[in-house]
Amino acid sequence: MIARLKRYQNSLFGIVLSIITCLFIVNTAAPSQAVNDQFAANQITIAKYQQQAESEFIAQKDDLIGKSMKMKRFAAILSGDEIFPNLVPTQASGTLGAVLIDNRLIVRGDFRGLSSPLRDYVADPSTQTNPKVTSAVHIHRGSAQQNGPTVFSLEVIPESNGLNGRVKGNYILTDDQLKDLNSGLLYIDIHTKGFRPGELRGILKA
Repeated sequence: MIARLKRYQNSLFGIVLSIITCLFIVNTAAPSQAVNDQFAANQITIAKYQQQAESEFIAQKDDLIGKSMKMKRFAAILSGDEIFPNLVPTQASGTLGAVLIDNRLIVRGDFRGLSSPLRDYVADPSTQTNPKVTSAVHIHRGSAQQNGPTVFSLEVIPESNGLNGRVKGNYILTDDQLKDLNSGLLYIDIHTKGFRPGELRGILKA
């Protein structure tokens, strides 16, 4: 009787251990799967915006006469973790795709789930007036570990809630700006009313 009870206890312990092991595997695998799913979604979104940029080049092919026509693609994934010097605890995100031909850069992208509407630089201007700041979404010059000057502003098409929207830009780069772009020294950031210095940021990478 005692031996049978012991066998039963051992069997029950084995079942419980198996259940705990399965739960552990599921819980540890789920975040990894979520990360993989988000990565795949970002790649699809980036490809979509790069295709939009390429389509604009094709539509304006007359402007490219005499250009090298060598195309180079860039992308940026924006998050609060990239804000320097202190990361921003936000659930917002942004994705951008860009295409460079010769010295002309076309950018397309979006942002989602901002914690507050975009900063209004008319009502809340910078301490120093900068004519390059025409929206709350900018391309800056600087490395990941520094805040640099505004190079360009992007055109913003916000949704009705002001927390989601699309961005676009079409720029002619100088030789120095081309060098910065190819060296990973151009980053995009999004400024909001709640996070005036920036809520989202990401470097344009080839």
